[in-house]
Amino acid sequence: MNFLKPAFWGNKNHIITILLIPISIIFNFLIILRKSLVKERKFKIPIICIGNIYLGGTGKTPLSILIAKALKSNKRKPAIIKKYYLDQKDEHDMIKRQADGLIVNKSRVKAIIEAEEKKYDLVILDDGFQDYSIKKDLNIICFNSKQLIGNGFILPAGPLRESLNSLKNVKIVIINGDKNKEFENKILKISKNIKIFYSKYLPKNIEQFKSKKFFAFAGIGNPDNFFELLYKSSLDIKKKIAFPDHYKFKIKEIQKIEAEAKKNNCELITTEKDYFRLKDYKMKNINYLKVDLIIEKKDEFIQEIVNNV
Repeated sequence: MNFLKPAFWGNKNHIITILLIPISIIFNFLIILRKSLVKERKFKIPIICIGNIYLGGTGKTPLSILIAKALKSNKRKPAIIKKYYLDQKDEHDMIKRQADGLIVNKSRVKAIIEAEEKKYDLVILDDGFQDYSIKKDLNIICFNSKQLIGNGFILPAGPLRESLNSLKNVKIVIINGDKNKEFENKILKISKNIKIFYSKYLPKNIEQFKSKKFFAFAGIGNPDNFFELLYKSSLDIKKKIAFPDHYKFKIKEIQKIEAEAKKNNCELITTEKDYFRLKDYKMKNINYLKVDLIIEKKDEFIQEIVNNV
């Protein structure tokens, strides 16, 4: 979805938020109606759904890859399924570079059937919590500690795809970033059975950038999270440029940014996902930050998944 998130999504009392609340109420009613009308389909193999209720930028794909690798180490044969969207080829490529078993289809149901036919023994849905036609055996919902639920409203008044109460059918919540007891309590009021885990991104190649100056750019769900990671890593960032999620960069745009950076004795740095989206341009002066996703209490986290599938 190619747009930058509006500032009012973080402000409960913004005039635009207030004006859009009636539309959000109608949208929420339609979600509830749809849930009641759609019949869930049960499949032969277990379905793990890595989803979110905050629109984009919560780290579903890196987590899907991590879980797939961990389950493979546990002698399982997982398929990662993504619904086909033309602008998400970057995520498909990222999965292919790091894990086996990617299946992409315009229909998640058809993709799951393909996984069954290819003798995979479980499916990891990278996104799909809002696909009510599929019976999931385990729902894992992702949040980022910087955004959490924004102003708390459903689209379009806020950034939520559905209300926080939808977590009643969730077994695991994973929060990327700082601990937040208040938010944990809010989740546990919905269901005491939810297990809450935390994760963080750990830069891998940060040392090679320490003595340089940079212009940073990113076209991901929440670019500010990437920029903050650069600042926390003590990199000298002279300018930051945010693009919409899955943005299709034009070579002239990047060349213009590169020329301005060079004029200011700076280099360019971006995310791994953005870097590989630009690889066909064969530009030599773009760096990217490599990161590892680290799960606190990872063994417990993986065991909780294994116990449910």
